[in-house]
Amino acid sequence: MSRVAANPINLPKGVEITLNGSSVSVKGPNGELDLTLYPNIKLAQDEDTLRVSFSKEEDRAMAGTTRSLVNNMVTGVSTGFEKKLTIIGVGYRAQAEGATLTLSLGFSHPVVYKVPAGVTVETPSQTEVLVKGADKQKVGRVCRGKFRSFRPPEPYKGKGDEVQQRTCYPQTGEEDLAFVAVVRE
Repeated sequence: MSRVAANPINLPKGVEITLNGSSVSVKGPNGELDLTLYPNIKLAQDEDTLRVSFSKEEDRAMAGTTRSLVNNMVTGVSTGFEKKLTIIGVGYRAQAEGATLTLSLGFSHPVVYKVPAGVTVETPSQTEVLVKGADKQKVGRVCRGKFRSFRPPEPYKGKGDEVQQRTCYPQTGEEDLAFVAVVRE
């Protein structure tokens, strides 16, 4: 049985929360995020904490989910989220220009990706991409979904992209390879 909802959410300075019946709005230095609450879930705000409560026992799981979502919103508008991608492959490159990301992934043409609103993309080097934003779900969707749909990771040769802090070993049958290849999910 999960007890995630029992933990209070600490509100840092500079973060404002607005409770409007069945919705919550969180505003901070990095932007503003909104969430529609599950029907039987209630939020109560003290001075610098926020508590999640539920009326029926079968709503316990949704109370824990709601607490995690609101906590991610508070973290996002105060400090933000960042993921680092490393592109692995001969001739694979990335270049960010404003709200577009141009990728050279071994095709005969460059792939141009328009970054969604609320997410910024930086390229410190040609093979590194930093994805930043206040919404954790949008940042993850850019890294996992759209970015990988252009050229899925290839576990046999080690080509593709690699997300920092996640590793996958190549499927070659040899156990003593000394490199870490791409993430397979």
